[in-house]
Amino acid sequence: MRSLTTNLSLAVAATFGLAALSGAVRAADMPVEYPPIIEAPEPMPLPAVGGWYLRGDIGYKYYQAPKGSASNPDWGSIGNNGQLANEKMLGAADIGVGAGYKFNDYLRADLTLDYETPAKFKGSLYCDSALPCGGGAWLDSERAKISAWSALANVYADLGDFHGLKPYIGAGAGASYLRTSSVQSSNEDTSGAKMKGDGKWNFAWALMAGVEYPISDRLSLDLGYRYLNLGDARTGSVTDGSGNVTHMDYKDITAHEVRVGLRYYLN
Repeated sequence: MRSLTTNLSLAVAATFGLAALSGAVRAADMPVEYPPIIEAPEPMPLPAVGGWYLRGDIGYKYYQAPKGSASNPDWGSIGNNGQLANEKMLGAADIGVGAGYKFNDYLRADLTLDYETPAKFKGSLYCDSALPCGGGAWLDSERAKISAWSALANVYADLGDFHGLKPYIGAGAGASYLRTSSVQSSNEDTSGAKMKGDGKWNFAWALMAGVEYPISDRLSLDLGYRYLNLGDARTGSVTDGSGNVTHMDYKDITAHEVRVGLRYYLN
């Protein structure tokens, strides 16, 4: 009886052992489950907001009246201490080129070079003596043409994008070269001495406002206003029969300007 019980226990143990071994073999045959590999997408490049650009502009200047005077009131027959009256300057066309850099969506800067066609200056000078101008009267006879070159370094603040329109404000500073020509005056000395044109360098500055309208990814239309202070102009010096030397000064030459141009972005 004891041997039978022992044999039965051995049989049960063997059965459980075989079952466990079979389960282990089946587990070993099962494929190993690895976590899925998730590939991160490549980062998209950010759109470029900066870069170099070229510009070209045309415009028209409306001048404010400059202050005219003769540097030496003792020359010829000048009266009223050499001060002119009724001064005015007619308008002139302007053409400019430039290159700049856009730092981001709100800040850019450029260098510009502009040439202005000769603008006509007119004024009156008082004549004291009877010779050679008639004496005792204001003579509307002072004439000259004034042309200008200006080179400015400018900085702009772009104020945002409003349905495709991008307004901006800006300021610039640099140098101007003003040259007079075709100088005419009835207030001449009896020697017949006449004034000639001359050139003068000045500090120049400007204030701007306008709007940019993109035509394509690289080309934009620019409509703008500019207030420009060009400094002073002068004629050449002349000597009368008594040895007095003078020239005419045209001070505080400033203009309001309307401009239209194109900006081409290189990248």
